[in-house]
Amino acid sequence: MNSYDILKRPILTEKSYANIPAKTYTFEVHKDANKVQIKNAVEEIFGVKVEHVTTSTVKGKLRRQGRTQGYTPTWKKATIRLTADSKAIEFFNSLS
Repeated sequence: MNSYDILKRPILTEKSYANIPAKTYTFEVHKDANKVQIKNAVEEIFGVKVEHVTTSTVKGKLRRQGRTQGYTPTWKKATIRLTADSKAIEFFNSLS
């Protein structure tokens, strides 16, 4: 798995917007990626220093459509906190 396969997309919610000034960012990541792989991928792609990585698995929700029902896919979320002396990720600067 290369770095671009590990990071799928940024999570842009009200809670994640509130954490941008504190240099904390949220991403959807590959389900099989561990914290070390996520840290290395963020450092390689964005050129920053990562202090801490927190991961959580988000279970799929039950969705119904008429008589049929099923679950949305389960996915993994990673919250990344950068070091104080690291530069901010430029993509998120325009959002805060």
